[in-house]
Amino acid sequence: MKRLNAEQIEALRKFDTPTISNAIERFNLRKRTEGFMLPTVKKILLKDDKPMVGYACTAKISAENPPTDQQKELLFDYYQHIIDTEGPKISVIQDVDDRPIGSFWGEVQATIHVTLGVSGVITNGGVRDLDEVADLGFSYFASEVLVSHGYIHVEQVAQPVTFAGLTVKPGDLLHADKHGVCLIPNEIAHELAAACELTADAERPMLDGCTNAPKGSVTVDDLRLWRKEMEMLRQAK
Repeated sequence: MKRLNAEQIEALRKFDTPTISNAIERFNLRKRTEGFMLPTVKKILLKDDKPMVGYACTAKISAENPPTDQQKELLFDYYQHIIDTEGPKISVIQDVDDRPIGSFWGEVQATIHVTLGVSGVITNGGVRDLDEVADLGFSYFASEVLVSHGYIHVEQVAQPVTFAGLTVKPGDLLHADKHGVCLIPNEIAHELAAACELTADAERPMLDGCTNAPKGSVTVDDLRLWRKEMEMLRQAK
């Protein structure tokens, strides 16, 4: 699949993640209960409060035990994986420990990742150095904030990762904001911004009807009519 260019990525950043999710429904590619992360992963830091959009660079990490020499080398394989990934990039890291105990993320890693063209991380693990990383403009989506880095090390690189109810493969396109994380199917990515416009327009009958009516004047029949109009627009191609 041809990746989105910078202009197309910016077009998707104009919409919040719920609108992205609603627009994806128009293509009937998956269940409405799939394709997004559960709220165990949430926004910790988000640059400019605008959505983060990019292609996944994946790895698995652990901090429970000291790394082997081979595992130490995997860190550099992970960096090469980032360098080899085209387009805007998001690091997607699965912490495989029973509970997050050491953070891979802090000022040093954030600085490295910014240099490599990564806009932020999505992880079920923890993060730290919040003030320094905020100054870098690097975004954090994580399960929690941690103090220590423990024995943090990379265990796998460029493989599918699964956490918070979602499997992410290398190269998957993700959209994340204060609401959470959504996976955009690559096959409809080029059409999605236009679908978002249609999705937003479809809500106008209900929103305008309620906004313009004098308070206390709206009837159930009004709401039924506006909802019917809204549903018809949602289904229109």
